Amino acid sequence: MTDIAPLTCFKAYDIRGRLGPELNERIAERIGRAFAHVLGARRVVLGRDARATSKALGDAVARGLVAMGAEVLDLGLCGTEEVYFATTHLDADGGICVTASHNPMDYNGMKMVLRGSAPLSFDNGMGEIKALAETGEFGPDRPGGALRDVSDTRAAYVAKVLSFVDIAALKPLKIMVNAGNGAAGPSFDAIATALTAKGAPLTFVRMHHAPDSTFPNGIPNPLLPENQPVTADAVVAHGADMGVAWDGDFDRCFFFDHEGRFIPGEYVVGLLADAFLAKFPGETIVHDPRVIWNTQAVVARAGGTAVQTRTGHAHLKQALRDTGAVYGGEMSAHHYFRDFMSCDSGMIPWLLVAELIGRRDTSLQALVAEARAAFPSSGEVNFRVADVPAMVARIDAVYGPHAKARDEMDGIGLSFGDWRFNLRASNTEPLLRLNVEARGDAGLVAEKLSEIRALIETG
Repeated sequence: MTDIAPLTCFKAYDIRGRLGPELNERIAERIGRAFAHVLGARRVVLGRDARATSKALGDAVARGLVAMGAEVLDLGLCGTEEVYFATTHLDADGGICVTASHNPMDYNGMKMVLRGSAPLSFDNGMGEIKALAETGEFGPDRPGGALRDVSDTRAAYVAKVLSFVDIAALKPLKIMVNAGNGAAGPSFDAIATALTAKGAPLTFVRMHHAPDSTFPNGIPNPLLPENQPVTADAVVAHGADMGVAWDGDFDRCFFFDHEGRFIPGEYVVGLLADAFLAKFPGETIVHDPRVIWNTQAVVARAGGTAVQTRTGHAHLKQALRDTGAVYGGEMSAHHYFRDFMSCDSGMIPWLLVAELIGRRDTSLQALVAEARAAFPSSGEVNFRVADVPAMVARIDAVYGPHAKARDEMDGIGLSFGDWRFNLRASNTEPLLRLNVEARGDAGLVAEKLSEIRALIETG
């Protein structure tokens, strides 16, 4: 194969690009070949989301893997976490899910893991995969490659997910679920069927449930405020006890209380940290550096150890492996579990929250009310700026000299006693991301957010 232009679809820890020149079937096949060649992979799990181009791109990846002598274990339509699960469950050398998650319609991508579902990044193979995919110097095709349907692995995945909750602790709940016409629907149905068989007293109202590559209700990204009312209104209309919505490959899940109020991700991290420390006293909890005070307070109160790591799934997964943490969470709604290969899942969290509601005999709203009052936050605010590093330096020059504490683990985190902010470049998009939090003063959050926003927007 002749070489091709530098592949801009390779990001910090996954692949994501605009369809056409950045990512197409030719590039996908090369990525498959390079993945097998660099990792020496003989068995590779492959899955895909519901996007219109994912089947063709997945087929191209499979051709590349087979050409390099690998056995491709094909899950078909599935969630990214099902690829993570099957990679370990089937003792494969790696796994690839063709997905662009919540990116626009004209994008697609891939999330990849190593043997044991370990994270893959530029430091441990992705850089070499990129370089080889660009040059095309794979050598001759290798014998032994094959494609095998392993979609029946879902039953084992469902059993693993359900192992995280005590069915007997669940109380009757009506839950509104919004799959966003992504990949979540079939996997959720398998989980719901298993729950019913075990006598779980949960009832579900489904919306936008069937996978649909045209995304008639918009790209599923419930983190965007404009996408939240549809689930919120449905929760209220159906009298549900809570709502759950997923993104396209359902490795993130989002929560709404019985009044349709969206629960920001940092409070969900606190809830799950509390739940795990009740089950596993004294354990370690990992969190990202964007919004931290509530999580740290919860972990300290429960007698655990809080460990901060950089934002991004590769960093969280590695931190769980390095520390042995039982759970890790990001405010962006990624939740990681030691007993789920130290990987993230969008199905385990809502089950744990339902269990916590049952154990505490209360509502989701009540579970987070104290935390929301004690540690109000802005939610993540994104800006498109011409020069991200220059803008970070500009904000730092204004606020840095007055900070009582400074954290440069991921962008800049500056604390001022009663409030703090984190400002960082996105790992996956050309954006500057800002988070502001305070101690018991929502007005202060609004004031400082407005202040920093003005500096950025006039820059």
